Amino acid sequence: MSDRDDRFVEMLLTHEIAQFLYREAELLDERRYEAWLALLSDDIRYWMPMRRNVKFGEESREFTREITDINWFDEGKETLTRRVRQIETGIHWAEEPVSRIAHLVTNVQLIEAMPSAAEAREVSVKCRFLIYRNRVETETDILVGKREDLLRRDGDDWKIARRKIILDQNVLLSKNLTFFF
Repeated sequence: MSDRDDRFVEMLLTHEIAQFLYREAELLDERRYEAWLALLSDDIRYWMPMRRNVKFGEESREFTREITDINWFDEGKETLTRRVRQIETGIHWAEEPVSRIAHLVTNVQLIEAMPSAAEAREVSVKCRFLIYRNRVETETDILVGKREDLLRRDGDDWKIARRKIILDQNVLLSKNLTFFF
């Protein structure tokens, strides 16, 4: 393949991945949680570290570490499924009445395709997000950040095998985190 062909294949793959992420956002906005869970691999790692304010030169301490530190989320498919089941009971104090949520996904970047863009079985992807949530009459949350995903090919579609969620804010003013990123 020529360089031009390689770039074209990479562009098509990036578009395919972006469409997957947009579809995922729509499922979450529509509260179609069963369909969303189907997009997750059985061995998913869904992780959101806490962020600290640190002095210049101490950036290595800015985020809590996987497994060893407390994090906002550090979950697998079983825990995510239990969270969905709880929400679906209709007896979830933090989601009564249910929130109105919009997930905006942008700046989708294909970081790496393994083994190649033409034969991708796994891809590393970065994107930016904005989540808007409105509850009851006066509660509004806006969360902004980036995600680092590892997606794995599953037949003709993709599954999320790993998601790292990095919030731009380090203090959360939201009363709860019952929604998904």
